[in-house]
Amino acid sequence: MRIDILTVLPALLESPLNESILKRARENKVVEIVIHDIRKWSNNKHRRVDDYPYGGGSGMVMMVEPVFHAITELSSERSYDMIIYTSPDGERFNQAMANKISLKKNLLILCGHYKGIDQRIRDHLITHEISIGDYVLTGGELAAAVICDAVIRLIPGVLNDETSALSDSFQDNLLAPPVYTRPAEFNGWKVPEVLLSGHQANIDAWRQQQSLERTHRLRPDLLTEND
Repeated sequence: MRIDILTVLPALLESPLNESILKRARENKVVEIVIHDIRKWSNNKHRRVDDYPYGGGSGMVMMVEPVFHAITELSSERSYDMIIYTSPDGERFNQAMANKISLKKNLLILCGHYKGIDQRIRDHLITHEISIGDYVLTGGELAAAVICDAVIRLIPGVLNDETSALSDSFQDNLLAPPVYTRPAEFNGWKVPEVLLSGHQANIDAWRQQQSLERTHRLRPDLLTEND
């Protein structure tokens, strides 16, 4: 998979995309992530990429020209399965969406900024608009990093144990069950006996029941989505 990211703050993405699992995935050539500074495509001598909104109002708007030229140039080099715009009014990102995106080959992510981008870019070039939650960030860079992390860990060869991602929370619209490790008893707190029994069928049944109970208690809305 290749992911190109368009941003006005490239440094903000360097750290989260170069640590831990994502770093290993890039080093092992499982995924290629290329971060582009949108200012590169500005025709302004000050590399300006924003301007005041027509009709008045507060804030600034990302200009159409630099974004258009950036997407056009990158699209001439490869075909993108998705051209994503990170925006608080986009479709809510979830595990099912991450699963689908992980099967794609080439992604282009445009990070929102300021009060947003010129609507003409959204109308004519963007194929998918994604939000990571009902709140507003300073820019879409952190949202892009979240999307990359959630998607890349699902690609075969990224995790040491490829079955691990299949048991994550939300894969079946259920929260993951509680997990324990050594020691079996600490400070009088004991690991559930079933996990020490070695009886895999009983362990699987316990985990399923715990997932259901935990989801019912903490996120009952997920159970409704299962119906």
